[in-house]
Amino acid sequence: MARTTVSFTTCNLYNLNEPGLPMYGAAGWTQDQYEAKIAWLGTALRRMHADVYGFQELWHADSLQAAIARAGLEDTHTVLAPAGHSGQSIVCAGAVRSDMLAGEPEWITAFPADFVLQSRGDDPQTPQISVGITSFSRPVLHFEIETRPQHPHIHVYVCHLKSKRPTDIFREGWYVRNIHQRHAEGLGAAISTIRRTAEAAALRMILVERLRGTDQPAVILGDVNDGTLSNTVNILTGQPNYLLGLSTGGTDAGLYSGQTLQQYRSTRDVYYTHIYQNERESLDHILVSQEFYDNSRKRIWAFDGLEILTDHLNFEDHKSAGTTDHGIVRANFEYRPARTPQDN
Repeated sequence: MARTTVSFTTCNLYNLNEPGLPMYGAAGWTQDQYEAKIAWLGTALRRMHADVYGFQELWHADSLQAAIARAGLEDTHTVLAPAGHSGQSIVCAGAVRSDMLAGEPEWITAFPADFVLQSRGDDPQTPQISVGITSFSRPVLHFEIETRPQHPHIHVYVCHLKSKRPTDIFREGWYVRNIHQRHAEGLGAAISTIRRTAEAAALRMILVERLRGTDQPAVILGDVNDGTLSNTVNILTGQPNYLLGLSTGGTDAGLYSGQTLQQYRSTRDVYYTHIYQNERESLDHILVSQEFYDNSRKRIWAFDGLEILTDHLNFEDHKSAGTTDHGIVRANFEYRPARTPQDN
């Protein structure tokens, strides 16, 4: 079937798990809290209806299946979660319109084999650096969807990069209470930043190998725990140029932010997906390859708007109300290939 539109939604599930199961070494959701989460998610996912959903913070596959059923999507969408995933760890997940899913999903844990973060420095004054990280904290989900006959499949990646929360260091062997305690927040935040940066660089390597010289469309749905202008997002996207001339731009391995595409359509930027200490931040992103960029000479899909569900972020009763602590983002595209010289 030849589709004329395609839509993507990203949603952090706020630790979706079955009731009574422990999370982070502590007691999990009560039955009432679980039922509130399923009810709220069902309404939210139905409202942000999309062909493709990317989820973060899933603990239990049955819980996601319940939310999809509550949304009325169980007959149209296939849930993507690791087999036997039953509360033992946190993963990224998905739900895809069943007639669009192509092949089997995979969860990527290990960094690319040739990933190296090591340098002697750019000049004699720069000390050596070496970062020994080899895997993602949260496995990256990768799958393919088919939209039109004779068109390349769209590769979808769902990611959840390390949070900004300072890493606890008091359990480390080198930790000395009367020395490091006063610096725990700064050192912990630095460790989290280094881990998030490494994860972004590893995912970027995967994306470059997929995109460079291939003309394969790709979409990244994720909670990257950083803003649009952050180094994290700059690494992921490759910082492509946003050109205004119709069908004259595009970057082979670059990724374009749905937030920026929406800003081109609006005179006011009100994009945020998370609130912490009264600061509104954009942590959840939809990034697309040049095949989805209006001004690309290789455009296949034209941007048709972006919506964000954020009203629930104004209240902090997430556990009792069943809400998530992130906004839910949806981006829409319509089939409108760029015109070639032969079309004129």
